[in-house]
Amino acid sequence: MGGSSTGLPDIVAVNNGAGILLTIEAKSGTSDILYVPVDQMERCLMVRNMFGIYPERHIILAFKFIGKKRFRRKNETVYESRRLIEYYKVADIVVGMKTLPIIKCTYDGKTYAIFKNNKTVPLALPDYSMPFHKIERRVQVVAPPSLQRKAAKTKTRTMS
Repeated sequence: MGGSSTGLPDIVAVNNGAGILLTIEAKSGTSDILYVPVDQMERCLMVRNMFGIYPERHIILAFKFIGKKRFRRKNETVYESRRLIEYYKVADIVVGMKTLPIIKCTYDGKTYAIFKNNKTVPLALPDYSMPFHKIERRVQVVAPPSLQRKAAKTKTRTMS
């Protein structure tokens, strides 16, 4: 049962020991483009904000492009084999947006934001390494500039 019938994201995953919460919206299909509608982005954001006790919270968009591409040829639906590919994208950038966009992902992994005025802009969502993919760090955590300056000053003092 997906999130659409429950008003929740498709998956809500937590690691209590590490203090991590993931709200995951999953899309799969046979075309070259997959979309996450605004209402589903809103649900992810709502759940993410609801659990502020977790210091690390992410909105993850999971896209699975099926190994068969579907298209129309001479009024017939035709399937062509292709490589099955999955992308896990961190969509935390939407947290600060006043108006949430539709998120579009293409077969090559590029992401875009589509706003109400039909303006489409590239959206370079970072990849998320799922625990079952055994890669180094899931999300590169970057401190705000003010904290980066403080850290640099502290580092300089301790190295002297």
